[in-house]
Amino acid sequence: MTRTSPFDDKTTEYEAWFDNNPWVYQAELQAVKTLLPTEGSGIEIGVGTGRFASRLGITIGLEPSKRMRSLARGRGIRILSGVAENLPVKNAAFDYALLVTTICFLSDPYRALQEIHRILKANGALIVAFVDRTSPVGRLYEAKKDNSVFYRDATFYSTADIVDMMELAGFTRFNFRQTLFHGLTETTADEPVLEGHGKGSFVVLRGEK
Repeated sequence: MTRTSPFDDKTTEYEAWFDNNPWVYQAELQAVKTLLPTEGSGIEIGVGTGRFASRLGITIGLEPSKRMRSLARGRGIRILSGVAENLPVKNAAFDYALLVTTICFLSDPYRALQEIHRILKANGALIVAFVDRTSPVGRLYEAKKDNSVFYRDATFYSTADIVDMMELAGFTRFNFRQTLFHGLTETTADEPVLEGHGKGSFVVLRGEK
């Protein structure tokens, strides 16, 4: 997880996105929450400024961007500095791990998934939330990524791509949730969260060790 320059340079713009898209943010939070364990110790990898962890009861996060680490600390997150491909965490340390719109920025996502598998306890859960490459929002992001500060170097994946990588890394027993069934500017306060995938642009995928 080394593509930190845009997040160090444009932290203010990153934060503003959540303020400017409150119903999208709320829908994404609710989708993640439906598959997040309610007990045990968790870590968010690529915690950013702590927007998700702080609302989901996760108190530990890993983040390579210095400026984002600072903001996450201000939201009460205990921060680890490092990258997902080489986690500074002992084996079997956590009951669950969360990745929210992080996997597209990883230099080696399969290696990162192997590392997450290592740090999870037996039957631990990994929750990966992402914009599906094949969805309307995913296709829009892909088409415009050359002009995007944040997504210029991103690699978007389909749900099938991520399932394949997670299976190779040792995860099984998958569950899915989806939301964002409209364009981002058309999302409202009552945006639904549904089981499965293939219709919503934002997918949450849970697998277990």
